[in-house]
Amino acid sequence: MGLSVVDEAGLRVVEGMPDQRLMSLADDAGLLVEACLSHDVRLALLYAGNLPDAFFDLSSGEAGVMLQKLRNYGVRLALVCPEGSARFSNRFREMVAEERTRSDFGIFATRESARQWLGG
Repeated sequence: MGLSVVDEAGLRVVEGMPDQRLMSLADDAGLLVEACLSHDVRLALLYAGNLPDAFFDLSSGEAGVMLQKLRNYGVRLALVCPEGSARFSNRFREMVAEERTRSDFGIFATRESARQWLGG
C-alpha cells in the first residue's frame, strides 16, 4: 500500500502518495488504521486521489464507514483536496461543514495547511 510515515518538524504522520489510489471500498480504511497503529501514529494525511470517487458522494455510505472506523481507533484524518480534484455531492458538502466543528477530520486545499491542522 502506498503509505509512509513522514516526520517533519517532529510531527509524525502516515501519509498517502498523491494521486495514487489506496482505497477502493470503505473496508479499506482498515489498512490505514493498521498502518497508523503499527507505527504508533494517530495522524493520517491522504489526498483526494487516494480515495474512491464514492467517498465524496455521501449517499454511497463510503465516507461514513471510513470516518467511523478511523474515529473508533482515534485516528485523525486530514484530506488534501484542492479545488476541482473531486466532485462533492451536496450532502457531502453538508457533512464537511458539520465536520468543521469536530477535530478528527478536515479537508484542506494544500498539504501544508493539512499538516498544520494535524499539528494543532
